[in-house]
Amino acid sequence: MRILNALETAHALPYAKLVPAVRQAALELALHHICAPGRQVTTIDSTSVLLGMPAVGSDIGITKVITVHANNAQHKLPVIQGEVIVFDARTGKRLALLDGPTVTKRRTAAVTLLGIDALAPVSPTSVMLIGTGVQAQAHAQALLDYFGIARLYVAGRDLAKATAFCTALRRQHPQLEAIALTAADLADELPQIDVLIALTTSRTPVIPAHVAPGVLVIGVGAFKPDMAEFPAALLHRRQIVVDDIEGAQHEAGDLIQAGVDWRRIKPLADYLADGFVKPTPVPLLKTVGQGAWDLAAARVAIASLALESAKKRPLPCSPVW
Repeated sequence: MRILNALETAHALPYAKLVPAVRQAALELALHHICAPGRQVTTIDSTSVLLGMPAVGSDIGITKVITVHANNAQHKLPVIQGEVIVFDARTGKRLALLDGPTVTKRRTAAVTLLGIDALAPVSPTSVMLIGTGVQAQAHAQALLDYFGIARLYVAGRDLAKATAFCTALRRQHPQLEAIALTAADLADELPQIDVLIALTTSRTPVIPAHVAPGVLVIGVGAFKPDMAEFPAALLHRRQIVVDDIEGAQHEAGDLIQAGVDWRRIKPLADYLADGFVKPTPVPLLKTVGQGAWDLAAARVAIASLALESAKKRPLPCSPVW
């Protein structure tokens, strides 16, 4: 069994391969070819939980085990820790142990990229992120790697954090125009953007209700019933697409609090036919995560490891006659 650290896990999950793998997993999940029950949450203490996400396909299976300890700063440890165990579905043989937080970051960003591919009217060149945390960082890199965006607006509650976020990005990507904003700036007219992505744990909506109708808006961060990134007015005005309807009914606080009609909600898989038939008008996308997306990441990682092993294998010697 191969054990990969965070850096090795990231290297094994290039977005060019991860996005189509998530698309394939979404189609398989819709056809019940992947079994992926909902996220299991076990309380550890008042500020800590254990999360378990299994998924099994015809080829491999995975279990993601994550612990969230909100007070870990006092112990100088990460808040989120965990692993993804990958095994052969036919025999149960363990194949790999991947870094859990890295898998989560990259597969979550890959779902966003897939949603943009399927739902956005055009390939984006200008994007706005709301949030400056770990997922915002992962999404910024993913948007640059996959779409090569030219302009990125980053809005945060703290202008200093948003500015530092943009400065760090420009150091890595000098060609990028990165512009810091405050959450208060969003109350005014928004700049011209193709996509807006919210990546916060806010309990009050952070997405402006006046976002232009041609902009694809994606909510990623709110994952508990008491959290909300979308304003109710926007949710009731547009078609809503979710990555996983069953999970959203329990975890998408924005949708739950807005009292949406779940009969109107459509799964992302409905839009993933060959060629991506773009919906009009432009919908909203809400993602909550699914074990099938971790399975997709595991497939990519296993393929990457196999390719790496093949490159290291010595070529057979030609016989000497």
